Amino acid sequence: MGEVLKLGITKNNNQPIKEVNSIEVLANKGIIGDRHFHEFNDPYNQLSLIESENIDDYNIRFGLNIPYIDFRRNVITKGIRLNDLVGKKLKVGSVELDAIDLCRPCRHLTEMLNQKNVLKEFLRKGGIRCQILSSSNIHVGDKIELIS
Repeated sequence: MGEVLKLGITKNNNQPIKEVNSIEVLANKGIIGDRHFHEFNDPYNQLSLIESENIDDYNIRFGLNIPYIDFRRNVITKGIRLNDLVGKKLKVGSVELDAIDLCRPCRHLTEMLNQKNVLKEFLRKGGIRCQILSSSNIHVGDKIELIS
């Protein structure tokens, strides 16, 4: 079982991610106050997670110290292999999610981090995209567990 290490949101696109202690999510809409929150939201834009361990490995390999939050995912996890969850349902705290796809890095992330090799290095390590199935809050320290 994994846990939530850090949380981040930003109101507007192309702005720095703000680290927060909790987020409020609404089923099928997203995170209240985040740039991707919409009344009728594409499941691919509702919530993203990334493993802290993948960021640690990258920083160590390249002698960097890029903060977790700068990788622009909403939930930074610890102790769980996210790729294994694609196609499954999970619970983060009391929030139920459907892990629908890998969250591949984009050119925008390489520009924001000023790291040209991020696309290649995070191709299968960039986290997952989740559809939000239930409304509630997610807090730093919440447990992450597989439902089915």
